Amino acid sequence: MRQLIDVVLTKAGRVKIRYEAGVLADDGAQISVTAPWSAPKVRDFGFVRFEPGDVFVEHYWRDRWYAVKEVRDGAGVLKGWYCDVTRPAEVRRPAAGTAEIVVDDLDLDLWVSADGSEVLRLDEDEFAQSGLAESDPEAARRAVAALDELERLAKSGALPGLPA
Repeated sequence: MRQLIDVVLTKAGRVKIRYEAGVLADDGAQISVTAPWSAPKVRDFGFVRFEPGDVFVEHYWRDRWYAVKEVRDGAGVLKGWYCDVTRPAEVRRPAAGTAEIVVDDLDLDLWVSADGSEVLRLDEDEFAQSGLAESDPEAARRAVAALDELERLAKSGALPGLPA
């Protein structure tokens, strides 16, 4: 039986979403989980639709400022990768209750299409308006560097699971 863990995405100190996932691997630096699309409705971004039945394989790092989520439809067809710029993941194992992966969303995102031909930087306007550059300049610098790194990795075919 696969170990279960709660994924907790926070933003500005508040829980944005919480959902249950199955742990695929945890080497102490990176933890990978799988979970179905957690919202009951379709979310249409224009460049991709997330919908009930979609399955995510999510990679989190304790020492990197991002997470990479491989997205497949219910039939297993790859849609692409949604990458979140976050503070490094914290894995918490409370004495009672379900373990948690807690990540703090920093607004910046990257989308990579299934064939790797489309790499889109997302939400840079939200990031600019978030005030992070003023309230935590070091975190803002790391967030921008993480987005740049994700874009470089995507364009070179080096994201987890991306065909080279």
